[in-house]
This record gives sequence, C-alpha cells and structure tokens, in this order.
Amino acid sequence: MNEKMSKNALNRKAFVAGFFFVLVQILVRGISFLTTPIYTRLVSTSQYGEIRIYESWLLIAVPVMSLCLYRSVLKAYFEFEGHFDEYVSATHFLSTLSTLIMFSCITIFCRKWFMDFTGMNTLMYIYLLLFVLGCTGLYFFQNKELQLHRYQKSTLVTSITMLSATGLSILLLYIGNKTDHKDDLVILRVIGFYTPQIIGGAVVIMLMWRAGRNLINKKYWIYALKYSIPLIPEVLSIQIMNQADKIMIQKMVSDHFAGIFALGTTISFIIFILEDAVWNAWRPWLFEKIDRDEIKDIEKPWLNVALIFSFLSWGLVAVAPEAIRILGGKKYADAVWLVAPMVTGTLFRFFSYGFSAVLSFQNKTQYVAAGTVGVMFVNVGLNWVCIKYFGYQAAAYTTAASYLLLLIVQGILEKHVTGKTIISIPKMVIVSLITFGINVLSMFLYKLDWYIRYAVILAVAAVAFVTLMPMMKQLLKQLKKKPKKEEK
Repeated sequence: MNEKMSKNALNRKAFVAGFFFVLVQILVRGISFLTTPIYTRLVSTSQYGEIRIYESWLLIAVPVMSLCLYRSVLKAYFEFEGHFDEYVSATHFLSTLSTLIMFSCITIFCRKWFMDFTGMNTLMYIYLLLFVLGCTGLYFFQNKELQLHRYQKSTLVTSITMLSATGLSILLLYIGNKTDHKDDLVILRVIGFYTPQIIGGAVVIMLMWRAGRNLINKKYWIYALKYSIPLIPEVLSIQIMNQADKIMIQKMVSDHFAGIFALGTTISFIIFILEDAVWNAWRPWLFEKIDRDEIKDIEKPWLNVALIFSFLSWGLVAVAPEAIRILGGKKYADAVWLVAPMVTGTLFRFFSYGFSAVLSFQNKTQYVAAGTVGVMFVNVGLNWVCIKYFGYQAAAYTTAASYLLLLIVQGILEKHVTGKTIISIPKMVIVSLITFGINVLSMFLYKLDWYIRYAVILAVAAVAFVTLMPMMKQLLKQLKKKPKKEEK
C-alpha cells in the first residue's frame, strides 16, 4: 500500500473517528450542561458567580503554565512520523516541568498577592496546580488520539472523567446544603468537580509516558517550544476574551451580576459544545488536506457547516426565555437579553478557526498570536468603557464585536502570509453579519405570546430543514466515501 491513505480512505477514517468524537462530546458535555439547573438551585447567584470566576482563572492558567505545548501535537505528527509516541511523552514532560516551575515561582514570590487578586483560598490555590497538570495531560492525550483518528480510549477517558466530576460535585453540594454547610458550597464544588479530572489526567499521563518511553529529548523540545510559545499569547488572549467579561463584571459591578452573566454564557455553551466537538474532529482532516495540497476540497463543506451552525444559533436565541427559566429560574431572568450576542459571538470565534488553522499548520503561529492579542486588547478596552457607561449587559455585545474583528483579522493575515485563502473572507463576513442581525432582531419575539413565538420557530425550522438538509447530505457524502483499492 502507499505510505499514506488514499483521499477516500482518509475521508472515511476521519468521518468514523470524528463522528464518535462529536457524539461523545455532545453526550458528555451535554450532561454537564443539563445539570446547570441543579447547580443554580443548590447555590446562590453570588456563589455561582464565584464558581464560574474560579473556572475562568483555571482556563487562563492552563495554556500559560503548560507553555501551550499540547497545541504542537497535531502538527508534530507530520514532522516526526514514526516517532509520534516519543514526541508526545517528551513534550508533555516539558510542559509538566514548566507548570511546576511557574507554580513554585508564584508560591515563593507572590502567593499572597495572587490569591487575593484571584479570590482563591489555600485549597483552591492547590487545586489550581493539580488541575493544570491533569488538564494538560488530558489535552495531550486527546490531541494525540484525534490525529491518529482513534476514538475508543479518548471516548472512555472523557466519559468517565466528566460524568464522575458532574456526579460527585452535585452529591457534595447536596450534602453541603443538607448538613448546613452553605458557606462552603464553592469549596465543595471545586473538590467534587475537579478531583476526577485530576485523577483522569494522571492516568493518561502514565499511559503516554509508558508508550513514549522518552521524557527528555532536545530536538522535540526545541520544535515544540518554537511552535507553541508564539501560540501562548493567542490562546491566552482567547481565554481572556472568553473570561474577562465575567471577571470585569465581578470587579466593576458585583458577584450577583457576574452570576447572571455567567448563566447567559452557559446558554452559549450549548452551541460551543457542538462547535468545539466538530472543530476538534474536523482539524485532523483539515491538516491532512493541507498537507496533501487538496485545499480546494475545504471551502464548500466549511461554508455548509457555517450555515448549519448559524441556524442552530438562531434556534437557541428563539428559545432563550425557556432555557433561562429551566437553567436558573426567575432570579436569572435578566440573562435572556444576553443570549443573542453571546451565542453569535461564540459562532464568530468558531468561524475564525478556519483561518488560524492554516497559519498554524504552516508554523506561522506568531501571526496567529499577533492578531489575537491585538483583538484581545480591543475587547478588554471595549468591556471597560461599555460596562462602565452602559451596564454589564454591554459586555456581551463587545465580545461579539471582538470575535467578528478576530475573524476578519485572521483571514487577512492568512492571505498576507500564505498568499492564498482556502475560505472566502467576504463570504464568512456576510454570513456572520446576517446571522448577528437576525439573532438580535429575534429578541423582539420575546414580547409575543409563547404560542406565536413557537409557531414562528416551527415555520423557520421547516424552511431550514428543506434548505439545509441537502447541505448536510453533501457534507456527509464527502466525508463518508468508501475507500477505493489502494495501489500496492
């Protein structure tokens, strides 16, 4: 057989692995989402805000302390084919060293200031270290399995880890309420939710180190650092854009409104689950296509995916009142006015991935970082001004605007650096602006009686089904072609 799979064999293998990955991500993370109504009823709005703010700090810490080395795994597969296991184990060990060194420096020189600024107590501070180590291990493992188009082990680890985390955290919160430990609910949630993830990370770390049997390798380390260090500002900027609004609302307004904003973010998490799962399944296939110089196969299915997700975002906006009522109850009612810009902003971020991936594949990660950092500063500045003068709800619109700017910037950079674009910038901008306009205008539906609103939803869904189903069939047909016999 040829050393590499034929185009049809690649499509088929990517489809099978991607399908199971998407399915598991939807099921596991969907269960985590569906338990939100339980969380919001077991804790106060202020405590819910604290929980989400702590989560924000963790997600910022992971890419910084690990040096973002897990991002190099997908590309390294093409550079070190035949030595992939060794590369993964060596670069992961380097990320572990980096995490331990950074945490030690913080502990020695500025622990008190850091804990005061982030609002952490000693236990939360210790869990920060443990979570970064465990989460980084899981990221390495998932990227490795995805690039190999394997799904069984990744599916098992993800399922056990997240289901255990969700179940244990709810159990501890319930016990805390029943035993009159309501002041300790945030701590109980931290212990319950992050302990299984830390244990799961430790397990896969041992598996990767055993498979690679190579912890120190100068060549791999240099490659990983050159590839990943420029991405640290990019990943950090994305996390800041994702989390800064909640943190700034907490600092500038109150924990209460940070909690309401966080619930609005949870609604957008529905579509983010789908986007993230589809993107992680799509990216190995995309890298293979770029590697084979088959970029003409990319734009059409990507635009089909964009249109499908645009409709899904509208569906979330249309049912936002019921979603808020179910997830949080009356005390979170004001979050309904945040859903349209938040959901659409998440969509813009998803669209931008199609441009930054090409730059990343060509090892032009510094351009990805430069564009994202610039947009991040714009976002933080807009948040500060608009929250101050227009209230906490303005942060939802500034973040959406910033992600649209990110999409445009990454597209321009791709054209400038590579001399070509595999996805049309004007087409993506048009889809984005139309989606944003429709989603925001759809908030007027909230003033109508519920049965009128649902009649509109059903009518639009029928039209969308007729329009989008051929696109879905075409997309699946392209990815699920049976492989032809390969040359020997």
